[in-house]
Amino acid sequence: MRKGFPVVVSGPSGVGKSTVCRMLLVDDGVLSYSVSVTTRPPRRGETDGVHYEFVGDEEFDRLVESGVLAEWAVVHGFRYGTRKSSIRDLTSAGQDVVMDVDVQGGMSIREAFPEALLIFVVPPSSKELELRLRARATDATDVIETRLENAREELKWSGRYDHVVVNDDLERAAAEVRDIIVREREGRARTPDQENQAKKPGLE
Repeated sequence: MRKGFPVVVSGPSGVGKSTVCRMLLVDDGVLSYSVSVTTRPPRRGETDGVHYEFVGDEEFDRLVESGVLAEWAVVHGFRYGTRKSSIRDLTSAGQDVVMDVDVQGGMSIREAFPEALLIFVVPPSSKELELRLRARATDATDVIETRLENAREELKWSGRYDHVVVNDDLERAAAEVRDIIVREREGRARTPDQENQAKKPGLE
């Protein structure tokens, strides 16, 4: 059976990476979503076990101490993490696993799963990112300012990712990320002989 691989999608808060991930899952039967564990309270419309696994601080401490998390990080005052077993169960079943994690998590996933594909989503401009954050109307002004400051730091990590995608249009950005994943699957499916043949002049 084909073995899947982790697909990390990162980017600053408000860039639309979560929406891109949801769009990818609609028509891709080989792509599954890894639900992160978080100490953040649920937002309106979020469901435990679907959007996130919501836990208290004591339970998160237990997960960290027992070593079951592939990555975890503090983001905007709350902790987020991904269970190793969630990734392994899905990839062993032939599924590619998309994960919406921050840059710290992305680096940890790459360390734990070297075969991971890392994609960084960026806004068309800093001004556009600020407009998107304010339009969400889910955070106070001081929280938005903190997110913008964090975004400037996160953008510095984009060079350590395999691909960078500009989200100036959701449909276009999701299509670009989807194409990247498909090309990655095709490349990994090739045998060494097929790979060498594809690299010969005049062949695609």
